[in-house]
Amino acid sequence: MTISDTCSTETSLISLSLDMLSKKWDIDPIVRDLHLGKRNDIRDYQIKVNQVTFHIPYIIDPSLFLLWHCLWPDCHNCCTRQGRLPLTVDDVTKISNSLGYKNRSEFIKEETYVASWDNNSVSNSDRSNLISTLTMINLKRKDDEKEDDNGTPLSCRFLNDHGSCTLHPDKPGVCWLYPFFSWSQYENNQVSVHASFQLTGDCPGFYLAIDIDGDMRNILNDYSKKIYDYTMNINTTIREGFGRINLNG
Repeated sequence: MTISDTCSTETSLISLSLDMLSKKWDIDPIVRDLHLGKRNDIRDYQIKVNQVTFHIPYIIDPSLFLLWHCLWPDCHNCCTRQGRLPLTVDDVTKISNSLGYKNRSEFIKEETYVASWDNNSVSNSDRSNLISTLTMINLKRKDDEKEDDNGTPLSCRFLNDHGSCTLHPDKPGVCWLYPFFSWSQYENNQVSVHASFQLTGDCPGFYLAIDIDGDMRNILNDYSKKIYDYTMNINTTIREGFGRINLNG
C-alpha cells in the first residue's frame, strides 16, 4: 500500500469517527477540518517543555492554536476507541505484576498477542512523511482479541462501570500518552523527544484559543515526563528485541 492509499484510508476512518463523535459533542468546523487535513494554513508551532518538544498546530487565519483538555469522567473514548495497546518492556513488567502473574512469559502467553501495523511517521532529516511497520506485543482489550482485531476500536476490558481503569496506575504507557503520540530523533548527536496530537476523530477535548493558556501549559508540563519516559521505554523495547520497526520508504 502506498503512502497516498494509507492516508486516504485513514482520512475516511477519521471522518467516520468525527461523525460518530458529533452525535454527542459539538465539534468546531475548524477542528474538524484540521482532523481531516483540509487546512493549508497550518504552522507547526514548537514549544519545548522540560525534555520534550511539543508540536502544536497553529492556524494562521484566524490566528488560533489547537489545544486540548480532558473531559473525563464525561468521556471515556480513550478507553473505548483505542485501536491497539502496544506494550513496552516496562509495561509488561508492571501489568504482569498487577495482574498477579509470577513471571512475564506466562503473562505474555495469556494476556497479549503480537501484531504488525503500518504507522505514518516523520523523516528525521526533512520532516517528510514515510511509513514504518511496527511489530510489538499488544495487551488484549478483550479476552479473545486476536491479531485481526488490531487497529479496530474496541472497548477495553479493564474499563469498569464507573469509567475508571482497573489497571491504574499500572495501565500501558500508550494510555498515559493519550491524546499525544511521540517520536525520537537524533539532533546534535543526542536523542531528542518530540510529541504532537493524535487527530483520530475520537477525542472531543480539542478546542481553539488565541494563545497557549496556563491550563494547557500545565498539561504540557505534566505530560512531558510521561512522554519522555514512554518514548525512551519504546526505544529500549525495540533494542531488547521485544519490538521491531522497519522503514518502508
